Amino acid sequence: MHPIWHTVGMTKKDSHDAYIAAAPEQFRPFLSRLRAQLSRALPDAAEVMKYDMPGFQIEDTIIVGYAAFSKQCGLYVDPGAIADHAHEIASLKLKATKTGVTFSVSKPIPAELVEKLAISSRIKKGF
Repeated sequence: MHPIWHTVGMTKKDSHDAYIAAAPEQFRPFLSRLRAQLSRALPDAAEVMKYDMPGFQIEDTIIVGYAAFSKQCGLYVDPGAIADHAHEIASLKLKATKTGVTFSVSKPIPAELVEKLAISSRIKKGF
């Protein structure tokens, strides 16, 4: 841990491992699986932490990010990727915003959809 963060009492999650370890326990297996699925879908993307959220970046562009909250997790992609897969998201009864899909332990996001959204987001961002 960086000494300055320690002295001010902040905890800074500086890696995907640290982020997942700090997430609510019931989400950790889902986040680990999501990370692996995104890594496979975007093999040339770098794992980064931006805005305290884990993501995958190509050049200077975040292609996809994910996050855990108290009751759900989210997968964040380009708005065009959400629009392109809106029917599938709705048919799975998952909640979507303009830039993300939220899911829970009882209603996880399928691996196939994770891959489609990651690849679609990559294309929409021009990579």
